[in-house]
Amino acid sequence: MSKPCIFCQIVDGSLPSHRIYEDMDVLAFLDIQQTTSGHTIVIPKHHYDHFLSTPKQVMNQVMNVAQRIGQAQMQTLDAKGVNLLSNVLKAAGQSVFHFHVHVIPRYLPSDRLKIDMQKADSSDQLNLPTLAKHLKDYLDQ
Repeated sequence: MSKPCIFCQIVDGSLPSHRIYEDMDVLAFLDIQQTTSGHTIVIPKHHYDHFLSTPKQVMNQVMNVAQRIGQAQMQTLDAKGVNLLSNVLKAAGQSVFHFHVHVIPRYLPSDRLKIDMQKADSSDQLNLPTLAKHLKDYLDQ
């Protein structure tokens, strides 16, 4: 039998955490590896592997809490902005396979976190109308 995921262990109290918000469905706690001061993780208490497998109602609850955490970071920590991040699957950098959202306060220019979205080398050659059609056709099913 496999060991429960680290976030499930935080939910059940078998691993310690610095909880900053909790209700019946959602838990928010400080990331043990603070990227910036106040970096918070928001999770559903029930286990879902990632963003794509989480029911919409649960995602809405998690995002509502993430918004409140971001507002608190701006007001109480003097953050100048907030990044929200949720990696989906290993190819996107997911390392804990329990849906979670990072709420990362930003203190530019003093923080050293760099999130750099660069244009792909081949993006000039992409056929945007064809890409849009494929995605739209899937969503219209």
